[in-house]
Amino acid sequence: MDLRSRILTYTADLEPDAAYSPPEDAQRERVAESVGHLLDGDATQAERLLDPLGLKLTRLTDTESGRRYDEIAAARPGRAERWGRLYLTADSDVRWNAQVPHPVSDRDTERLGVRLLEDNPGGSLVIAGAHREAGRGDAADVAHREDSVFHAVVVELQKRDVPGVQLHGFAKDSDRPYEAVLSTGAARSTLTEAAALADAMQADGLRVCRSWSARCPLEGTTNVQGKAAERHHAKFLHVELSPKARGDGNDADDAATALSGLVTTWNSAHG
Repeated sequence: MDLRSRILTYTADLEPDAAYSPPEDAQRERVAESVGHLLDGDATQAERLLDPLGLKLTRLTDTESGRRYDEIAAARPGRAERWGRLYLTADSDVRWNAQVPHPVSDRDTERLGVRLLEDNPGGSLVIAGAHREAGRGDAADVAHREDSVFHAVVVELQKRDVPGVQLHGFAKDSDRPYEAVLSTGAARSTLTEAAALADAMQADGLRVCRSWSARCPLEGTTNVQGKAAERHHAKFLHVELSPKARGDGNDADDAATALSGLVTTWNSAHG
């Protein structure tokens, strides 16, 4: 199947006025446990845990890359459909992950996440299943909520020392004269990779604000996955991109190339 089409068809349905309700504690714990079993190679136990939640495990082969992935997704329409999806490489150990907490609302971050997964081996993609404005209040803003499947999955990967890069988008205005704002959020274990990513982006002509050495907007210090990464001593990078640096065009290609360099470094380090 076409991995890109499969994921983007899913995210295309996300609407800000859609219903969304977070999973219960026991449901989140069950998903995290199933992911742990899957990472340990026990797909049977993972499936057993997922089935009562309305989730299923599917082994996929991407027609474009020929790479194989294990997908955790809703088995049918309903509440669990809005809890998001997980794609894990099935061809090796999982060595890095890309996180898309605000698909559609941070336009084209979902496309960038898929691009990184398709273009680079060893990866995984955690993608939220609701527009950040769905549901009541900030219920679906998974970057700032711990009661989501998205957060449970990211933390399970962090506990297993899988480094992650979280993709966001910002609107360009006069106080943000950048194509990218990079930070490590609350985590401080990823400064070497952050500096290398900033250097790579700047070498391609992108303007970068480095939050560890300058005052930047959108530093991600309240991001709950970044806070969890600090607690678990996991590597975490928070990447904010302007509209030109995501989607199509030269700036977007340059940003994607630099991010591919980042995950390639992580892939090699775990190899």
